[in-house]
Amino acid sequence: MRKIGFIPLRKGSKGILNKNKRKMVGRPLFTWVLGEAIFSELDEVFVYTDDETIIEFINKEYYWTNKIKALLRSKESANDTASTESAILEFCETTNYNFDVFCLLQATSPFTKKDDINNCLKEIGNDFDSALTVVKTHRFLWDESGNPINYNPLERPRRQDFEGLLIENGAVYVVTKNALKKHKNRLGENTAIVKMPEDSLLEIDTESDWVAVESLLIERQKRYKESQKITHVVFDVDGVFTDGTISYTKEGEHTKVFDMRDGMGIEILKQFDIEVMVMTSENSELVAKRMKKLKLKHVFLGVKDKYTLLNQVMQEKGKTLNNVAYVGDDVNDLTNICSVGWSLAPNNATDIVKQHADIVLSKNSGAGAIREACQFIMNYNKRF
Repeated sequence: MRKIGFIPLRKGSKGILNKNKRKMVGRPLFTWVLGEAIFSELDEVFVYTDDETIIEFINKEYYWTNKIKALLRSKESANDTASTESAILEFCETTNYNFDVFCLLQATSPFTKKDDINNCLKEIGNDFDSALTVVKTHRFLWDESGNPINYNPLERPRRQDFEGLLIENGAVYVVTKNALKKHKNRLGENTAIVKMPEDSLLEIDTESDWVAVESLLIERQKRYKESQKITHVVFDVDGVFTDGTISYTKEGEHTKVFDMRDGMGIEILKQFDIEVMVMTSENSELVAKRMKKLKLKHVFLGVKDKYTLLNQVMQEKGKTLNNVAYVGDDVNDLTNICSVGWSLAPNNATDIVKQHADIVLSKNSGAGAIREACQFIMNYNKRF
């Protein structure tokens, strides 16, 4: 049974400029659900967009998996009046309905986890031809005429005694091919419901919504953290190995300055069987040469979605993010800073990173911060 995911993205956004590409906790918004889809039980995931920069991003960023495909959608299916169903049907006809189960994933639902996707998929075949995610709300609802909808005001129940209502949160919809072809709709005739946390009901339509969702995501990532033995350390480069500045020559070439004490710290870590990795958004020949000098085997250059790649690497190694210490300094490190077992930031890191890092080092980047981080990790691991 071939199960595919479908993430429709439009270039335009009325409420929030470039919403799908804007960084949410340091990652483009659409990568939150895309990353979860990669690790779900879906066989393939299609990003359907009229934004060629997103297609370029996906082709470059997710080279390590053949599960993701980015396709260009027509202008007609991406205009302001086009429905999601019109994009779905256009895609299905273009690909000749090459699937058994279709899963619609909304990029504006960053709370979606792989388990939510898998739980919807599991319902298909159990007398259900479709499934969707919902949230239970304990709000008291009224209509425009001033009539109560879901309770008796004269017998107002306590919250713990109130059953509440189930509301679509718009995150995940799953439907069989036969039902989709018959009804031309994301849902069939017999629909299963899968509950998600109440936070996932929030929609991102305004700047205030964005701030609220981002804060909730940060706190969710922190709740997952567990302090375990550190087996892997990941370093950003600019603003961690270096002071974050670049010197240019008149020929246009640039130089970076590295602290030799940091190199000694990394050498000591490796003696204690702690694997050291480097993950940076810049694709720099100078960085590659420095890491080769340090004899680091796992160097990832030009990475924009660091969180998804780090999850993939740790999954391959049979470890979790709780076994990782991460040292970063800027917003593109933020999700990892909030998610790993231990996160550390140089003293001159950006304020947002220092606010959420577990440890703010006394040393600045490029001036002994890595050496100090290595010492902390060695001392911490002694308890194990």
